[in-house]
Amino acid sequence: MNRNLAGLLIRFLIEFIGKFAHIFFMPNTNESYRYEALFNHASMGIVVMNSEGTIQSVNPFALKLFGYTIEEIIDKPIEVLIPKRYHHKHVDHREEYVHNPKSRPMGVGMDLYAVKKNGTEFPVEVSLGNYQNNGDKNAIAFISDISVRKKAENDIVKLNDELEATVQQRTKALKKTLHQLEIALEKEKELGELKSRFVSMASHEFRTPLSTVLSSTYLIEKYTTTEDQPKREKHLQRIISSVKMLTDILNDFLSVGKIEEGKIQVRPEQFNIREFITAITSEIKHNLKKDQNILYHHTGNTEVCMDGSMLKHIILNLVSNASKFSPETSDIEIKTVIQDQQIVLSVKDHGIGISKEDQKHLMERFFRGTNAGNIQGTGLGLHIISKYAELMNGTIEYNSELEKGTEFIVTFKS
Repeated sequence: MNRNLAGLLIRFLIEFIGKFAHIFFMPNTNESYRYEALFNHASMGIVVMNSEGTIQSVNPFALKLFGYTIEEIIDKPIEVLIPKRYHHKHVDHREEYVHNPKSRPMGVGMDLYAVKKNGTEFPVEVSLGNYQNNGDKNAIAFISDISVRKKAENDIVKLNDELEATVQQRTKALKKTLHQLEIALEKEKELGELKSRFVSMASHEFRTPLSTVLSSTYLIEKYTTTEDQPKREKHLQRIISSVKMLTDILNDFLSVGKIEEGKIQVRPEQFNIREFITAITSEIKHNLKKDQNILYHHTGNTEVCMDGSMLKHIILNLVSNASKFSPETSDIEIKTVIQDQQIVLSVKDHGIGISKEDQKHLMERFFRGTNAGNIQGTGLGLHIISKYAELMNGTIEYNSELEKGTEFIVTFKS
């Protein structure tokens, strides 16, 4: 190996294989021998090529790395050591380097690959150096196999991806748990509020009928003669009415409980809706205020298939509310219309009406309008009928204005 090549090796190899620097200071050692030791015993591949990209020299480490003998590789184009898919680009890069040679790492920020004689590809790091020999520009490639490091990097990336996926999964599960906890806490809070409202409502609603029963029972004891019979009957009727009121309140509570527990089932049956509602109006007219009237009108077919028990509950509740919140001698209008595969029921009164603010909360449990005053009620009726309507694939709408009455419209899909 001539002195020009030796000088180049000192310049570019000392940075990468400094562990051999002590060789330079070995006493009584031929200088050419020291340079050959660097070339032949370097722990990286060294390939020397001319300006045409033809391989001029290869160190033993490179031969072993690529699987060639010296005879097989000398005078071959450098591209034999590069995967075919990169040949075209590499020729351009090589020619560009010849025109502007400088010592530098190759492919900064890129993944570089080399190919063995048997076709196996492997990742590499390459640093380039250059020198002139008899006027020809030559390049030196220092090649390191980084397969182990790349595998470790890939393993780390894989572990990071798995860790990130695990973190995302755990985070998602945690968010779901927190959301469920928030829902549970909200339900618990709502339940607490409902209990408070129930206690408040029950203490008020139960007190009136129970007081009536108690006072009427006490007075009945006082009426012992035959002449007192009308008075006894009057108080007996008050007791019966109060007991019925208590029964209705308890039934509302039981209905809400069954609805919340999903124990209410729809049982459709075929019946004549006009005859059905006419019978209901005859049944409830005795419970209306003095001189109140029910006006019922039907349009369309009369045969329907729906849950009669739920429908009756809806009608009874709406008519009862209309009576309670309307003055004596007023009319309550009931209309049913069957058309376009829909059954529309409306109940209209001419009572105190509902404010716009209260209308937002009408279907909530235990809600009572601010203008309800001392009018008896649990605040559960509209909540129950809204759930019944929903179970029967129906919807509820309402139109109301203070002091001008209210109309509830329930629409069922037949």
